[in-house]
Amino acid sequence: MAPIKRSEFLTAAVTGTLPDDVGTKQAPRNKFANSSTPEFNEKSTTGLDEYTGRFSQTQLMHLLRRTKFGLTQADMAYFSGMTLDQVVATLLTPAATPSPPVNNYSASITDPDVAAGATWVNAPYEAGVAGLDGYRRASLKAWWVGQMVNQNQSLTEKMTLFWHNHFATQMATVNDARYSYKHIALLRANALGNFKTLTRLVTTDPSMLVYLNGDTNTLTNPNENYGRELQERFTVGYGPNSLYTQSDVEEAAKVLSGWKDSQTTLTSSFVPAKHDTSNKQFSAFYSNTVINGLTGANGATETDQLIDMIFAQAETAKFLARNLYRWFVYYVIDDQIEANIITPLSQVIIANNYEMVPTLSALLKSEHFFDPNNMGCQIKNPIDHMVGVCRQFNIAFPDSTNIPNQYKGWYIIASTLANLAMDPGDPPNVAGWPAYYQAPEYHELWINSDTLPLRNQYTDGLGGATGVTVSGVTLQIDYLAFTSGLSNPSDPNQLIADAAALLSPNALGADETAVMLNSLLGGLTNPSYWTTAWNTYTSAPTNQTYINTVLSRLRPMYAYLLDLAEYQLI
Repeated sequence: MAPIKRSEFLTAAVTGTLPDDVGTKQAPRNKFANSSTPEFNEKSTTGLDEYTGRFSQTQLMHLLRRTKFGLTQADMAYFSGMTLDQVVATLLTPAATPSPPVNNYSASITDPDVAAGATWVNAPYEAGVAGLDGYRRASLKAWWVGQMVNQNQSLTEKMTLFWHNHFATQMATVNDARYSYKHIALLRANALGNFKTLTRLVTTDPSMLVYLNGDTNTLTNPNENYGRELQERFTVGYGPNSLYTQSDVEEAAKVLSGWKDSQTTLTSSFVPAKHDTSNKQFSAFYSNTVINGLTGANGATETDQLIDMIFAQAETAKFLARNLYRWFVYYVIDDQIEANIITPLSQVIIANNYEMVPTLSALLKSEHFFDPNNMGCQIKNPIDHMVGVCRQFNIAFPDSTNIPNQYKGWYIIASTLANLAMDPGDPPNVAGWPAYYQAPEYHELWINSDTLPLRNQYTDGLGGATGVTVSGVTLQIDYLAFTSGLSNPSDPNQLIADAAALLSPNALGADETAVMLNSLLGGLTNPSYWTTAWNTYTSAPTNQTYINTVLSRLRPMYAYLLDLAEYQLI
């Protein structure tokens, strides 16, 4: 079956009748018509054993699509020639800590404590300056998009987003951009670290204390919010064997009582007088564990005992394994996947004491990850889509010599993501984005009658003759530069093959290729038309007439490709 066209994809998205081979693994299909890859089996039966097959460009592209925001020409140049072990080792090397966000908003509002271009992350809150925190939050969102657009060869940035979805908080609810920055920085610093350590740090992180009311949980005013979400959403989960009880939630709340945040020091602390010092009895799910009440400063160590108790449960590792599977592989976890992937991956997690590097290495190097059924079957989330197009086409953003414009450029993408239902920093609720937990639709929730036209509108605009301009800043795809980086741009058939290989995870059908070829040839049939046009341009690359001739063919060709349903897949 050939890739479906934009109109058909929209109709299917609205009616909930996406074809079986779009975003699913159910229909047999040869997605690599020019390779030796066999027709797909109806269902994957592979496991977590290490992949030992050929590691060609097909497998490399798949791995990079799932671990980077958009597959780029630079990525392929960097990783080509490496072994699977070398690629994964590079991906799992933590990235350096980036410089924090700065005051880019001085032209709009006065920040009494932070000069233009200086960072606000440790400045006073300034509650008396109406609207200031909103500007700081906008600065943070723009900066975060900038980190994703400038993702290096590490998986750090994509794992930071994974943890943001896992330990979901909302900037708008926390209402302190400094807290939100420190929370994101915490996730990034531990992105490839230890899950148990990160859970403990998040538990008393000021942003989380505020978001889930841990700062108001006291002996005389118990609040169960974090005690519940710690179990249901962050650790043992809500699987069929996660049999914690309401009493466990109540006892966890008692353990966690007494923590508070400080907007002055931007830290958390333990207040013994507000802590419940009674003994906490947990259910049979936790082996009837009793956490003895402690007084004074020792009461804070009850939190560590609670984390130890929770992480002693096999369900904690299984819940993490399922979340990683849905993030990196696919959304369907049936009995077969549970047995072949989730259980053995959870055993890897436990055996490595919740360290993420060996866990991710096992998943990303598994035969199941490289099973053809698992390639090109996910619908891109909006960040993969929008940040991906920026990276794939190396869209030029203003640089740090003009910080206000640099942040405006990043914020164009941040505001677009909000319109596409993936606002970084503000997921819908503590559960994160529904596409990763809401059965039965899961990732199909990303595509509907609003979001699909917007996706196409944004890529059409970025690739248009004038680009997208907001507040005096223009973002535009440079199709000439992208095309120049392909192997043989003067050959229209090779140009199309190279572009499609980079931009679509699945081979395009003959009809789609014919439409693209027609764009390049201007409706003619002789390939030399395009070859002459391209060679004439490259002989005088500043000649505007030659540039216009080439762009008049490239723009409709790429616009068509970016509007295809296949471009929505990863």
